[in-house]
Amino acid sequence: MTSLDHEFGVANLIRNKGIGRKRASPLPPLLAQLLARAGEPAIVERAVSRPWASALFEGQRHMVRLRLSGEDFPERGSAFMAGLADAEWVLPGHFVADISVDDGDADMESVWLELSALTIEDW
Repeated sequence: MTSLDHEFGVANLIRNKGIGRKRASPLPPLLAQLLARAGEPAIVERAVSRPWASALFEGQRHMVRLRLSGEDFPERGSAFMAGLADAEWVLPGHFVADISVDDGDADMESVWLELSALTIEDW
């Protein structure tokens, strides 16, 4: 025979939580800060992210193509790259573990930089 406990209410139920933590992507604030560092005029030509994980950490790998133009683009490009790895980035719920300029080229009107960054979820 089965018994029924009438004192058991909805408040006593354990609710299942979604698998994984849904946090906002760190890419939009990272792009905004990269553009601010580059100065005007600058555009993001391409930005892609993919998941990344190690045995202890979760995060995302980002690839960004940035184009700087204007009269002073050579100086701004050099200033952008100087100290990039040591720069402070404000990314809610994440931190930048690694950032570098992987490739770049210049023409008479602009310079483009191919950047890669690794962001890690900050627990």
